[in-house]
Amino acid sequence: MRKRILAPLALGILLATQLPVPAVAQAAKSTAAAATARKPSTSAPLVALFAAYWNEQARQFPLNATAQGDNRYNDQLPNDQTRAFREQQRRFYQQYQASLLKFDRAKLAGEDQVSYDVFRYQLETALEGLQQFRWMMPFGQAGGLPQSMVQFGSGTGSQPFKTAKDYDNWLGRVHGFPAWTDSAIANFRQGLKTGVVLPRALVVKMIPQLEAQVVADATKSLFYGPITKLPDALPAADRARLTTAYQQAILTELVPSYQKLSAFLKNEYLPKARTTSGFGALPGGPAAYRYAVKAATTTNKTPDEIYQTGLSEVQRLRTEMERVKQEVGFQGDLPAFFAYMKNEPKFRPYKTSQEVLDGFEAIHQRMLPNLQKLFGRTPKTPFEVRQTEAYRAASASAQYVAGSPDGSRAGIFYVPILDATQYNVTSLPPMEDVFLHEAIPGHHYQISLQNENTALPKFRRFGGFSAFSEGWGLYCESLGKELGLYTDPYQYVGSLGGEMHRAIRLVVDVGLHAKGMTREEAIKYMMDNEVITEQLATAEIERYMGNPGQALSYKTGQLKILEWRARYEKQLGPIFSLRAFHDELLAGGAMPLAVAERRMDAWAARQR
Repeated sequence: MRKRILAPLALGILLATQLPVPAVAQAAKSTAAAATARKPSTSAPLVALFAAYWNEQARQFPLNATAQGDNRYNDQLPNDQTRAFREQQRRFYQQYQASLLKFDRAKLAGEDQVSYDVFRYQLETALEGLQQFRWMMPFGQAGGLPQSMVQFGSGTGSQPFKTAKDYDNWLGRVHGFPAWTDSAIANFRQGLKTGVVLPRALVVKMIPQLEAQVVADATKSLFYGPITKLPDALPAADRARLTTAYQQAILTELVPSYQKLSAFLKNEYLPKARTTSGFGALPGGPAAYRYAVKAATTTNKTPDEIYQTGLSEVQRLRTEMERVKQEVGFQGDLPAFFAYMKNEPKFRPYKTSQEVLDGFEAIHQRMLPNLQKLFGRTPKTPFEVRQTEAYRAASASAQYVAGSPDGSRAGIFYVPILDATQYNVTSLPPMEDVFLHEAIPGHHYQISLQNENTALPKFRRFGGFSAFSEGWGLYCESLGKELGLYTDPYQYVGSLGGEMHRAIRLVVDVGLHAKGMTREEAIKYMMDNEVITEQLATAEIERYMGNPGQALSYKTGQLKILEWRARYEKQLGPIFSLRAFHDELLAGGAMPLAVAERRMDAWAARQR
C-alpha cells in the first residue's frame, strides 16, 4: 500500500522537497510561553521571500508545477540529469537559505515561525540530498520520469488537454525527452563505473515497463490517448495538424527513447546489476541510508532504533491477531489463519473490476454518517476511485494522486486490479483499511485541505513530508471503528494486517539496507507475519529496495500522531475534542514532525 501521493513524479509522498530535522528541530523548541502566543501579524518581507522561492522553483521543476495546477510551464521538461542542473539547484537552495537566515525568527508571528522552520528544514535537507549518489540511479521500477511521462501524457493525468495550446505544450515536453534519456543513460554508466548500481531484481522489472511503450503503430501508444479525446471545439485544421504531430512525436521521439532505455538496461546494465539487495552493499551506502532514514522520517532516529520499534510493533500486532483468531473460533496457528483468509472463496466476492470499484464506494457510503463527528473541515476537491492502468498495475500499489486546488481535477484513488476474481477483501490491501488510508479521510482529506488552504505560503500548500502524510494515512486506519467500519472481525484482522504491514516495513527496510537481509529473507519475513500473497510481498520488498527509507515514514508518523492524541486527551480531559484535534492537525498542512509537535503543543495550551 504505497503512497505515491501527490504529484506523479514518484519519489515518495510528494515533491522534490521532501526533506530531515537538523538544527531546525532545535530552533523549533521555543519556550512554552512563546509557543502559546499566536501573533496575528505577518512579515511582508518573509511572504515576499516565500513567493519568490515558489515562482522560481515552479520554473525549475515544471512537472511539479503542472501537477499542482500551475500551468505556466506546461511545455517545459528540463534535463534534470545533468551536472549543470544539480549545480543550479545547489545555488538556488543556498541563495534562499542565506536570505532566510537574515530574518530574526524570534520576532516573527507564530504561524510565520512555523513557515520559517519548515522552509529552513527543506532547504537544509535539499542541500544535503544533493550530496547523495542517487543521481547515478535515475529511475527505478516503481517511479521516475519514464513512468511519469506516461501518466502526464496519456490524457488522464494532470497535464491539461483542453485547447490547441495545451496539446502543443505537451509536444514541447516530448521534445525534451530524448536529451533526458541520453543523460540518464550516461548517469547509469557512471554508476557502473563507481559501483553504484541497482539490484538485478529491479532491473528485470524495469525493462518490460519500458518495452510496453515501444509500438510500431502510433495509435496503439498510451501517448495517443489525448488524440482520441480531441475537443469538439477544436478547428478541423488544428485537429489534423495535432494528429499528425502526435503520431510523429510518438514514432520519432518517444518510442526511440523508450527503445534506447530498454536496450541499454537489457544489454549493458542488467549483466552488471548487483545481486545484493540493500544500500549497505554500495560504496558510501551506509551513510546514504542514514540520510534516507532522516529524510523519510524527519527525525534523528537511528536505523537500529527504528528496527527495534518494528520488532516490538510486530509482536504487539501478532498478539492482537491471535486474540481475534480465537474470537472467531479458528482452529490452527496464525500462519494457517492467514492462509485461510487468503484462500477462502468468500473473501473473493467479485467477478469484474467495476464490482471492486463499486465495493470501495460502498465503504465510502457506510462511513459518511460518522465523518462529520470526527471532522469539522472537509475538502471541496472532488474525489473518485479509478482502476490503475494496466501497463503499471503489476508493479503498483494502491495510490492517491491529488486533485487540483480549484476543483477542476478530482483527487484519484488508484486501485491495481490484476484479476477481479482474485481480489481479496481482507488481504493486503484490505478494502476498508486501504480506503481509509488512501482516500477518505486519509490522503484525500489531508492533501486536499492543505492544497485548498490559501492562507499558507505555496511551498507549504503544495509541499509534502512523507512522515506526516503517510503517518496521517496510517493513523486514519485506526479510525475505522469510530467511523462505523471493521464491524466484521475479518475486516478488523485485515486492518490489523494493514498496520502489521507498516510495522514489518520497519524491520525489512532497515534489514535490507543496514543489516544484510536478502530480498528472499525479507519476502519470507513479510509472508510469515501477515496475510499477503507472494506476488504482493515481492512487489513491496522490491519497492523498499528501490526507494530506501520511504517505507519507514508510515509507522513513524502514525506513532507520533497517536502519541499526541493520547497526550492531549490526558491534558485536556473533558474539554478535549477529537474533531478539533483533527481539524488543527490538518490546518497547517504537512510538515516535519518536530515542527508539527511544537505547533500542536501550542494548540493544546490554547485550549487550556
